[in-house]
Amino acid sequence: MEVKVLNVSGKETGAKVQLSEEIFGFEPNDHAIYLDVKQYLANQRQGTHKSKQRNEIAGSTRKLYKQKGTGGARAGSIKSPLFNGGGRVFGPQPRDYSFKLNKKLKEVARKSALAYKAKDNSVIVLEDFNFDTPQTKNFVSLLSALNFSEEKTLLVLAEGNENVYLASRNIQKVKVITADQLNTYDVLNAVKLVFTTGSVKTLEEAFAK
Repeated sequence: MEVKVLNVSGKETGAKVQLSEEIFGFEPNDHAIYLDVKQYLANQRQGTHKSKQRNEIAGSTRKLYKQKGTGGARAGSIKSPLFNGGGRVFGPQPRDYSFKLNKKLKEVARKSALAYKAKDNSVIVLEDFNFDTPQTKNFVSLLSALNFSEEKTLLVLAEGNENVYLASRNIQKVKVITADQLNTYDVLNAVKLVFTTGSVKTLEEAFAK
């Protein structure tokens, strides 16, 4: 798959990049995508939810009233779940939601996500660039030149670039990552996927290992 390389002004540079068919022409596996996205979202959960059970409630342990002769149900503690302010039955407890997936399955999922974006013609390649200063207006100008101002955009760099990252940090619907941080969820969550020429090479080298 051949893609034209654009500059930061949104104009063609005359150069072209050949995207690997092994990655961007991959036959998508929807179930692998489902599992990888499920794991990503599960890993984002803190799992710190907690409700108190009856043994954790502060309150008197005395018997509320005599066992028999009241005409009502028996009651032994104010901390019973049946009473207002009592403990909760089977409430949420802290837990770890993360689970394991095989590396090969995660690789299949990432390739599948990239293949879907390639089929939708949502993959853009920019020449390698840098900003002199970490100003938001620089990144806004880049998005305007590409007509991506209203689109969810994922920019993939070959390596960390502080000026580019800081310039994008205050812009909604934009995320900047490096090629080694690429994951299935971010790829599918973005409407437009923007690579630099360097990040394309880095990505292909990573999948070739």
